[in-house]
Amino acid sequence: MLIRNKIRAIVAAAAVFAALPAMAQQNQAADSVIIRKIYDNALTSYESYENLRYLTKKIGARLSGSPQAAAAVEWSRQVMDKMGLDRVYLQEVMVPYWVRGDKEIARINSPKSGGYTDVNILALGGSIGTGTQGLSAQVVEVKSFEELEKLGKKKVTGKIVFFNRPFDNKIIQTGTAYGGAVDQRGGGPVAAARLGAVGVIVRSMTNDLQDVAHTGGTRYADDVTKIPAASISTNGAEKLSAQLKEDPNLSFYMRMTCETRPDVLSYNVIGEIKGSEKPDEIIVVGGHLDSWDVGEGAHDDGTGCVQSIEVLRLMKDLGLKPKRTIRAVMFMNEENGLRGGLKYAEEAKAKGEKHIAAIESDAGGFTPRGFGISGTNNQYSKVLTWKPLLAPYGLHELTEGGGGADIGPLKGQGTVALIGFRPDSQRYFDYHHTVIDVFENVNRREMQLGAASMASLIYLLSQYGL
Repeated sequence: MLIRNKIRAIVAAAAVFAALPAMAQQNQAADSVIIRKIYDNALTSYESYENLRYLTKKIGARLSGSPQAAAAVEWSRQVMDKMGLDRVYLQEVMVPYWVRGDKEIARINSPKSGGYTDVNILALGGSIGTGTQGLSAQVVEVKSFEELEKLGKKKVTGKIVFFNRPFDNKIIQTGTAYGGAVDQRGGGPVAAARLGAVGVIVRSMTNDLQDVAHTGGTRYADDVTKIPAASISTNGAEKLSAQLKEDPNLSFYMRMTCETRPDVLSYNVIGEIKGSEKPDEIIVVGGHLDSWDVGEGAHDDGTGCVQSIEVLRLMKDLGLKPKRTIRAVMFMNEENGLRGGLKYAEEAKAKGEKHIAAIESDAGGFTPRGFGISGTNNQYSKVLTWKPLLAPYGLHELTEGGGGADIGPLKGQGTVALIGFRPDSQRYFDYHHTVIDVFENVNRREMQLGAASMASLIYLLSQYGL
């Protein structure tokens, strides 16, 4: 694998040098002037930040199926309507409607450790409730599915399984660390229920030690009993683990009144500027309009939505005429179903649309670092030729491998390149899926820089294609 990666890097570098004369012919100096204008405009306009303020403060959390999600659909449609775009429309999609219910209650009961200790939990999205009386049982702690399997039914039946594998904080990219831990949240309830567990608690998906619990989606299987599942704050997880060492027979009490209601009709919201020369070649930029029901969905993914809208505003305000069609998509239901992304790809395929690139912003509104690109060697090499234009703005990381959940279903439709916007990752999981993912924790300038970064790459894509 290492040798293959080195060969690909050598091939990509050779392609960069081979393309340099072409780059000169494409008037790099003129492109540099336009990119400077994009940044100047983005950094001196408050429109995207005020859009975020309205989305988070006036509408708030926007879980799929909720009245707030419906309000966000209408708000984003109106915002793009007022911009004078070539087309703004809604794309129907049926979405799940899960309701959290009452505030969760949880406590550790350990006489050896001084009695009751209250801890913060959040029901995982899609979980069933415990009933109004709550659930109390002994706890078994595991850090892997292999460890759980070794315990077997005899030691798991009737217990609450506590998945306590932390992020690997030696990993620089926190998204990679997240990927190394999140399988506990998604697959924990089914794995535990197969062995007779009555409930699951999962260490929150963050690299920080906090009292704040982080929610997120989980999954059930039709042939396995559904059991209540919740996340526990990392400080709570540390307490529970320590007390289990002192008192293996302690019990854990949890009360959750969440439920799943019938599916609801919702929409992806789409606005576009038609290409002046190749309107049939489409470049998508987007984020997901829905959020979890705690906090305000500011970083996840309010910033991605307003940045995507800002890309279109910048094109219009600067009088730029993209050669290819630019389409901003506010996807619905990324958090607990991905139905918006699936629906968009399904309709694109049915219509025979030609997408050449899709960019997603779903990693927070932090300082831009670059983009991750999944595509052919030639596509990646072409993006690398634009590095001299992007690097002055801090976009040094143009790496292979990228994309996003909502644009992922487009994979395989022609030669579309899937591109993930990559801001600095170090703080994202402090806020991810929590009550503190609020407007006040988004830095205006960092978010504006992100919008300008996306607009600059999209401008180049619209001019020269892939």
